[in-house]
Amino acid sequence: MSSDILDATAPQDLPVVVIGAGPVGLAAAAHLHEREVPFLILEAGSAVAASVRAWAHVSLFSPWRYNIDPAARRLLDTAGWAAPDDDTVPTGGQLVENYLQPLAKTAAIAGRLRCDTRVVAISRTSLDKVRTDGRADLPFTLRLADGEDLLASAVIDAAGTWNTPNPLGVNGLPAHGEHDLTDLIDHALPDVLGTDHDTHAGRHTIVVGSGHSAANTLLTLARLAETVTETRITWALRGTAARALGEDDTDQLPDRGALGNGLRTLLETGHVTLLEGFGVHTVTRAGTGIQLTAIDGRTVTADRVVAATGFRPDHSIAGELRLDLDPILGCTRTLAELIDPNENSRSAITPHGYAELTHPEPNYYAVGMKSYGRAPTFLMTVGYEQVRSIAAALVGDFDDAEEIQLDLPDTGVCSTGLGAEQASRDIAARFGVGPDVPTALATATIALLPTAAGASEAVRAAAVQIGLDPRIALQIAAFNDEPGALPSVAGLISLTPSAAGRCC
Repeated sequence: MSSDILDATAPQDLPVVVIGAGPVGLAAAAHLHEREVPFLILEAGSAVAASVRAWAHVSLFSPWRYNIDPAARRLLDTAGWAAPDDDTVPTGGQLVENYLQPLAKTAAIAGRLRCDTRVVAISRTSLDKVRTDGRADLPFTLRLADGEDLLASAVIDAAGTWNTPNPLGVNGLPAHGEHDLTDLIDHALPDVLGTDHDTHAGRHTIVVGSGHSAANTLLTLARLAETVTETRITWALRGTAARALGEDDTDQLPDRGALGNGLRTLLETGHVTLLEGFGVHTVTRAGTGIQLTAIDGRTVTADRVVAATGFRPDHSIAGELRLDLDPILGCTRTLAELIDPNENSRSAITPHGYAELTHPEPNYYAVGMKSYGRAPTFLMTVGYEQVRSIAAALVGDFDDAEEIQLDLPDTGVCSTGLGAEQASRDIAARFGVGPDVPTALATATIALLPTAAGASEAVRAAAVQIGLDPRIALQIAAFNDEPGALPSVAGLISLTPSAAGRCC
């Protein structure tokens, strides 16, 4: 290679390329801007935060204070941003509309963002994976889907894992026949009460999975079932309900256990049918519906399946880079020691920075959800700390890069049940009762449901228990925008601490 070519492609003259314009990718851009590092953001979707838009209807169950990156906040404040209340809880749609879209429109970022731009491969300029000499001195080449090649001084891959969900198969492989029935299989977090209402209303849905996505979908389907007759719900688990409900000592995440209380109520009241130890082996079409067959031969037939089975990273675009990936999780080996669910409780969240994300390929970092591989414990605020540290390391400020600035509670949990508290306050104001009354009513009602003749009887008994007029209690329990509505078990669950989640 001639010296002229080397000079023309000197890494220090090139931008850092950020792949993905979601929360962590845009936060990376904000930190690079503060460090006066040139950057370019490449987003495969037609607009920023394409993956978040897919679950726009879902509440994060953590207040705004944990969902806004500090550098991004400073950039927005300079632009005259109207910040949301730190103590309110956004949906995914509100996260996009009130934070990510304004951030992408700031002068510092807007001109350096390219949407509809998919990266299909990354390598070093003029070298493949085998060549070592001079490797670190050469820029990266990013090949785009349209054939264009871009050069970069460093790459921060914040593409996430939303588009690479885990399959239904119990062994990590797609179940036999799964690819042929994609028309009857939804992946995580369908909008059951909105755009996907007609797909599930009055039908039988099987939810496969044990995490927060599965829990959210089960609770939402339960609300649908209380308004649309003949809506049936089955919950299929390859393990036991005790683990999914947070009843065993391997799960120390308090909010997960609280969410389990809501699911337990649905099971006890017959709103959800449970199939434990149901490892999916085969998927077949059954008339207009779908049949799942477990490895032990059991079968279950329904109209539709929701595969809430988690996600996995896709490192294929970095196939010509030197990555040192943990063989279990698919993250860096150093990070795996901190987050491996086989070795640590699912609440073990350890803030970390560039050092834990470093590969043998200098200046390439996978961040955000992708950095965690298959581990289920990623927090959005941890991703913000990752990119803050990386931005510091890229300019040689290793003292700042190594000083972890994120302070999480001991459990690593960002939420405090504020979603339920906020809803309780809003309903209390509408009905002229104390701010804690709706939550107290819901909690007392849920405790009485298993032995009551129905939701209405449980609400009346709970009202007497807490000293509330039963007529007002029934109005609170049935509150929605439909006149004459009946008390909703799933709605009551949403007003209890069971509604607490963790920030994503």
